Amino acid sequence: MTDYVPTLDRTTRRRIQKLDRRTTDANLRIRCRVMLKIGQGISRHAAARQVGCAPSTAWWIVERFRLRGEASLLDGRRENGSCKVDEDVREGICQILLQRPPDFGFSRPTWTLELLARVIARRLRITLSIGHLWKVLRDMGIRWGRARPVVACPWKAARRKRRLAQLRRLAKNPPPREVVVYADEIDIHLNPKIGPDWMLPGTQRLVVTPGKNQKRYLAGAYDPIRGRMIYVDGIRKVSWLFLNLLRALQTAYRWASTIHVILDNYVIHKSRAIRLALARMPRIRLHFLPPYCSDANKIERQWQDLHANVTRNHTHRTIRQLINAVRRYLDTNYLSFRGVSYQ
Repeated sequence: MTDYVPTLDRTTRRRIQKLDRRTTDANLRIRCRVMLKIGQGISRHAAARQVGCAPSTAWWIVERFRLRGEASLLDGRRENGSCKVDEDVREGICQILLQRPPDFGFSRPTWTLELLARVIARRLRITLSIGHLWKVLRDMGIRWGRARPVVACPWKAARRKRRLAQLRRLAKNPPPREVVVYADEIDIHLNPKIGPDWMLPGTQRLVVTPGKNQKRYLAGAYDPIRGRMIYVDGIRKVSWLFLNLLRALQTAYRWASTIHVILDNYVIHKSRAIRLALARMPRIRLHFLPPYCSDANKIERQWQDLHANVTRNHTHRTIRQLINAVRRYLDTNYLSFRGVSYQ
């Protein structure tokens, strides 16, 4: 091979620079930058060092440019025809994954790449290797994750949707001098909730547990419009804990004419003690979600964040230390108000 030194005129150089700026292909970017540097008189080895590729790569980039010109910078496979996995195929894969393997005659209840490839070949008439299928799923943002158990709502779909839409409208546009909060309780265990963490190769992080578990409970009300968290804690998850929360809401929102509380159907929310107390709390109005629709309760996400930032894999040795850490987290991340805890 001769030591060919390309000469890039101003127009060619600007076209290559424009291609370099706009491309998302890392390999194309390397080819463009090698040619731009060599066009400035830099040697092939020096250009390879500056761009971060092998000298042999820079050599072949220049030789291909000598034979084919600017077209050599582009991936030659672009002339291979249309992509095998187009939008219709991606949509077909999504429709398949909305179902389960038994729906296609397999006994296994969960998907594997092998099963998915077989169903794609049968339904979509396209043969994909396991490696290619994995890349397609990754590019589509499809992930391998843990399923979440749920209980189906016993209400009819129309009734459930109507109730949820009504509560969404109330929460989005509350009347003047009225407040809408989402309420729920959370268990705080001295035994840590075990969760994933980064670990060095060949090691597994150990979480020391106290052995004998102790529990505390928080009742909270989250105001998404103002970013407020009103909460109380106690040693039992009973009616008086929820009653303490309602008292705290009245104190925290003295200015509000009505405090709307959206919550689930847990037994302590409907007990006789609560019904009697509500008769003396005219500003409090409870709005119950349809059964088993916890995803519609916005405080659930706040409790998940609390577990992720405080209780998961924690190292506190006493329940008092753990509760203090929970309080610090809530006081730091919300405009919080802690009510009085008494029976």
